[in-house]
Amino acid sequence: MRKPSKAVSGGPDELRPEYRFDYSKARPNPYAARLKGKAVAVVLDAEVAAEFPTSEAVNTALRAVIVRRRSKPKPLVPSRRSNGQLQRTVPVRAKKPRR
Repeated sequence: MRKPSKAVSGGPDELRPEYRFDYSKARPNPYAARLKGKAVAVVLDAEVAAEFPTSEAVNTALRAVIVRRRSKPKPLVPSRRSNGQLQRTVPVRAKKPRR
């Protein structure tokens, strides 16, 4: 009669000790150059991921936020006077070049 196999300790994500990897046969990813600089991985919280099931939904929402930010005027920045009182200042606008 055969002995029952021993259960693997730890969780399902841990590797068994008998796995052997031959790193001498490893080679670089041929598709890595295509993705370099084009993709960014971002980890979302579980409740956020539930609202945006696809990357297309996330991109659409983020583009809407970008458009809103660009269309709003910059808020007035408070600065301090020499006597400690707050003063509202108007942001400096760039001058238009002369033609």
